[in-house]
Amino acid sequence: MYDVDLGLLVVRVMIGALMFAHGSQKLFGWFNGYGVTGTGGYFESIGYRAGATMSIIAGTAEAGGGLLLALGLLTPLAVATLAGMMVNVAVAGHGKNGFWNHNQPPGWEFPMVLGVIAATVALAGPGTYSMDRYLGLTTGFEWAGVAALGAGAGAGALFLAIFRRPTPESLGKARAEADGAA
Repeated sequence: MYDVDLGLLVVRVMIGALMFAHGSQKLFGWFNGYGVTGTGGYFESIGYRAGATMSIIAGTAEAGGGLLLALGLLTPLAVATLAGMMVNVAVAGHGKNGFWNHNQPPGWEFPMVLGVIAATVALAGPGTYSMDRYLGLTTGFEWAGVAALGAGAGAGALFLAIFRRPTPESLGKARAEADGAA
């Protein structure tokens, strides 16, 4: 016998915790992260303006979206936030590195998987074992997840277009740093 709601709970909690940890790396340096300053330098190296500000925005989006996803609370907002982040991660952070995550530097395979998981939760809903269900936030909002997924992906693309202006120097520096880490 299958329990789809239990499966959704496992996916939400595991991916939510993972995304919370990624955000905490950027914000606080937890889990072997680089904190705002170190991550800000990385963002600047891949063409984002105001790297420290980007680190705070990305860290807050990942940690906050991850926490909301794990709890199944305001799930459409969590999905929108994570979808927008994965667009940026896949394009700016990994886009020129090919598909496979095991490439050196890593490709966009892993961000795509996280985006597909967010899409799955958007399409399936948060499930029975969620704060949304407990608070009655799922009734009448069947399309909210789908709309949030589209809005998040669109916002992520817009964010790329507005805040990322890679220069040949920043792209060369990012490539050199990634090659040095391998």
